[in-house]
Amino acid sequence: MIDLHTHSTFSDGSYTPTELVEKASEIGLEGLALTDHDTVDGLEELLHAECDTQIERIAGVELSAEYSPGTMHILGYHIDIHNEDLCAKLALIREARETRNYRILEKLNELGLELTWDEVAEYAGSEVVGRPHFAQAMIARGYCKDKQTVFDKYLAKGKQAYVNRARLDPGECIELIRNAGGVVVLAHPITLKLTKRKTRELIEQLVDLGLQGLECYYSEYSPKNHKEMLELATDLGLVMTGGSDFHGAANPAVKLGRGFGGLKVPNKLLEPLRAKTTVSRGSL
Repeated sequence: MIDLHTHSTFSDGSYTPTELVEKASEIGLEGLALTDHDTVDGLEELLHAECDTQIERIAGVELSAEYSPGTMHILGYHIDIHNEDLCAKLALIREARETRNYRILEKLNELGLELTWDEVAEYAGSEVVGRPHFAQAMIARGYCKDKQTVFDKYLAKGKQAYVNRARLDPGECIELIRNAGGVVVLAHPITLKLTKRKTRELIEQLVDLGLQGLECYYSEYSPKNHKEMLELATDLGLVMTGGSDFHGAANPAVKLGRGFGGLKVPNKLLEPLRAKTTVSRGSL
């Protein structure tokens, strides 16, 4: 089995890249991709972490694209982690994220929720703070019982403490990844909140922009979702990927490699994905 959708302490996960590799080895995974949100900073560590077993490690990233009403995330695999344009754009995105985080804190304080920046940052495990860390701090304070409640009441799009942030449009995300030699994959299309027909139409539009793959295996897919994604990828000639969207402590119900327990992403997906990249191994 493999897991091509994971997060580390360099975005909103609770494991370092080295710890992810070690954990992947412990559970017998043969392939692991790190796809932190809007950053490639953890990839050097991932690629060079010592491990007792041979695990194929894939340099990835997950970009947030401007889209409404749902959420569009675009994954990039086998990217050149030193690509200047990609790194420069990601630095700008991180600056915008930091500004947004302080505004979220202000909004929560205005609502009477007494949180400090240090409290929230403590849950990040690194310099990158995201909404899941706000959720953890709020749960610890007793303001909400779980992460879902936090997002439903305060942090989801349109809720009381939500703050929008600058995002790239889908075409820009696709261009950035492809120019960095990577393979472009649409993550978890179910979060787009579209009908089956509208989902297909949108993916066809993204294919015209350069989309190359579709996340067909995912922790939150129903059997029906999984079947529909496999059919779409086959019909449109897209490479198939899959992963748990593992974050660790921020979402402990989702396990590395297994999602909620039944996820099985097959090794056979590795070769078609590898074949699409234009990055030489020496660029990693």
